[in-house]
Amino acid sequence: HSYSLLSASRGLWTSPHCMTVSGDSQLLPLPSQARVVICGGGIVGTSVAYHLAKLGWTDIVLLEQGRLGAGTTRLCAGIVSVAKPISIECQMANYSNSLYQQLEEETGIKTGYVKTGSLCLAQNQDRFISLNGSLKVMGISCNIIKPKEVAKLHPLVNIHDLVGALHLPADAVVSPPEVNHALAVAAAGQGVQILERTSVQQVLVEKGHVMAVETDRGSIECEYFVNCAGQWAYELGQASEMKVSVPLHGCEHFYLLTKPLQEPLPPNAPVVIDMDGRIYARPWQGGLLSGGFEKNPKPIFTEGRNQLEIQNMQEDWDHFEPMLCALLRRMPGLESAEIHQLVNCPESFTPDMRCLMGETPGVSGYYVLAGMNSSGLAFAGGAGKYLAEWMTYGYPTANVWPLDIKRFGNLQSSRTFLRHRVMEVMPLLYELKVPRWDFQTGRQLRTSPLYDRLDTQGARWMEKHGFERPKYFVPPGKDLLSLDQSKTFYKPDWFDIVGAEVKCCKEAVCVIDMSSFTKFELTSTGDQALELLQHLCANDLDVPVGHIVHTGMLNERGGYENDCSVVRLSKNSFFIVSPTDQQVHCWSWIKKHMPNDPHLHLEDVSWKYTALNLIGPRAMDVLAELSYVSMTPDHFPSMFCKEMSVGYANGIRVMSMTHTGEPGFMLYIPIEYALHVYNEVMSVGQKYGIRNAGYYALRSLRIEKFFAFWGQDLDAFTTPLECGREFRVKFDKDTNFLGREALLQQRQDGVFRRFVMLVLEDHDTELDLWPWWGEPIYRNGQLAGTTTSSAYSYTLERHVCLGFVSPPPGKEGLPTPITPDFINRGDYEVDIAGQRYPAKAKLYPFSSLFTQQKRRKEDMELSNLQGK
Repeated sequence: HSYSLLSASRGLWTSPHCMTVSGDSQLLPLPSQARVVICGGGIVGTSVAYHLAKLGWTDIVLLEQGRLGAGTTRLCAGIVSVAKPISIECQMANYSNSLYQQLEEETGIKTGYVKTGSLCLAQNQDRFISLNGSLKVMGISCNIIKPKEVAKLHPLVNIHDLVGALHLPADAVVSPPEVNHALAVAAAGQGVQILERTSVQQVLVEKGHVMAVETDRGSIECEYFVNCAGQWAYELGQASEMKVSVPLHGCEHFYLLTKPLQEPLPPNAPVVIDMDGRIYARPWQGGLLSGGFEKNPKPIFTEGRNQLEIQNMQEDWDHFEPMLCALLRRMPGLESAEIHQLVNCPESFTPDMRCLMGETPGVSGYYVLAGMNSSGLAFAGGAGKYLAEWMTYGYPTANVWPLDIKRFGNLQSSRTFLRHRVMEVMPLLYELKVPRWDFQTGRQLRTSPLYDRLDTQGARWMEKHGFERPKYFVPPGKDLLSLDQSKTFYKPDWFDIVGAEVKCCKEAVCVIDMSSFTKFELTSTGDQALELLQHLCANDLDVPVGHIVHTGMLNERGGYENDCSVVRLSKNSFFIVSPTDQQVHCWSWIKKHMPNDPHLHLEDVSWKYTALNLIGPRAMDVLAELSYVSMTPDHFPSMFCKEMSVGYANGIRVMSMTHTGEPGFMLYIPIEYALHVYNEVMSVGQKYGIRNAGYYALRSLRIEKFFAFWGQDLDAFTTPLECGREFRVKFDKDTNFLGREALLQQRQDGVFRRFVMLVLEDHDTELDLWPWWGEPIYRNGQLAGTTTSSAYSYTLERHVCLGFVSPPPGKEGLPTPITPDFINRGDYEVDIAGQRYPAKAKLYPFSSLFTQQKRRKEDMELSNLQGK
């Protein structure tokens, strides 16, 4: 096994021309200016160049530090599979598959494209359930098959321990350097200049905008810069004049190559993905290529290491042994196969297993596409297309928020954090992820001042944007171990705990620490703050001081860029509360539209305030006792904010809202007072039955009230008219807010999809699989949409799913406007892992009706008891 990686990789993909487009060993002259400079000549960079050229861009320069496609692209396994965890990734992979197939016709270059199909194996029932997802909703051809059918499709696969498999007949394999070469040739044919052996040293920025790129051969003035530097993307971001956070880290990734088998494997044999065994395998030159994602990955540092050093990383047979054993268990017939070599192909991984895409928050014109988590080939085509659209039109044609680099901030750019997190991420790629799982590394980074107090009281934690948030509180005496290890698609072990918290919210009073919310203050000397918000917000912000307004911040298409609550603190001062993961995105959205006015000031005050949510009918009693002020609706109307004293603490912003539809108050407390106020609230609340609660209770309460949340139900493609929020749009005011024209047009043309509430019937909470999100919705037997969030409603004693439905296309395939009649007259079903359950669809919450019925039932039971 003593081949060097360089000689090994030369034998891997036989290509006489994969390294350069010009074919000329002389360096081409460096242009003095360009419209866009792309850094990175791997498959991601060439895809961006190709798609920008297709969209009519000129003056594109692509720079590569070594040879074109000589980094990870040259060594990657060449599998294009659409079986990805989230919808946008499936769409990207699906597009890549079609693109790579057509590139041969477009360029005349053989890309090694073979439609092999793939088999995703399941060794246990939970894995089988996870494979039975919603790929069909996206129009992707797939079938759940039995083990015997697996054996027919791939003779080498041992099926004795399999429950079943997912067969994706359209999946393919390619030669990555050839695809890269074809993209580069096609891009060059459209006028893209490709320069090899040219290293980018830094990006020059002026007034927050990209101005030029400095290389080892001189400078290029440009308007746009795209960082597609793969494993070097992090260092390149840090090397810029204004540092750009690109949170990724490299890990070694190994795969094995065999010599041709005695009975050579046909080139169209299916790819095998055995996630329970942590391995994948594909046909390769009559033999097999097999790698995997081990439990103990080896992170690498790329600082100061050039491309050649990364290419020549050593094989490690001891490290690969568990994957070799798993391969031999899955394909025992390989025992006599001869090994060609073990390849060490470094890959870059991100903190949440999703790639990084989009314009960076701090520097206008600086775009990133990197961190492919070992799916660079499958994603490159689609990701390049979406980024090119983003740069051209200001937005892509699909919702890419799950991949948007603005989901991260500087807090995720610590090298130590990234090193620890990627060691967890790499094994997680193939691990079974049950609903509501949490990362274990990089935790306790951002915490509320109450963290230790809540932790000692049994809080179980989840993390959002680096912030620890309580899920629920384990009561004293409960078996903690079994609860922490509860992993299931069925009824979870925390069911009764959350139920008790919800009951307390309904009948007494609960406290939820919601300090993770994003909080901004916008102030001005004159009307500038109001004018900016009136332009950015769909709802009317010209309200009396103290009033709270729920509003969306819409884009030009009328879609939600943010959904927030805004308080008018004074004539020229506003307090903006947004979702936790909006901290970077919302800041950059407001800044992007903010005039350069010294009299207008935006401040992020997220860290200045601890937020406590007091939910329940007795919340007003607790606060009244602590403030000596009446908190009844007569004295403190709904959606109102007052600055008050609570206990000894002054300057507490008290708001009559709870984000759940239940009575209560949000308290925004300066952090130095947080512990005092919390202790006082808990002390006084004892006689009112107070208890701590977590976000799972909040989720149940908000979903049964049909409250949509940004990032789960709402996104940049959802408009207020589609989710029943037309009443939060100031159509009656003569104010030209962002998105107004699009909404007026939509109002005229009709809405083609609608946000609905579905209550499951004939669904056994104890025995049936639970809905979590992403389930297909059927109307009269036809696919009509998918769920976006769901929860068990302890009030209705049923599962509630929220989601969007659309009517089937009309004549000539055009969308049909949706009507209330369409929704009310349909027979609905929700598909949970292949099993359909009937559901009642509503356009408004009907918990009140159920509550009345439940109360009547309880009254009857009570009278019967009294009668006995």
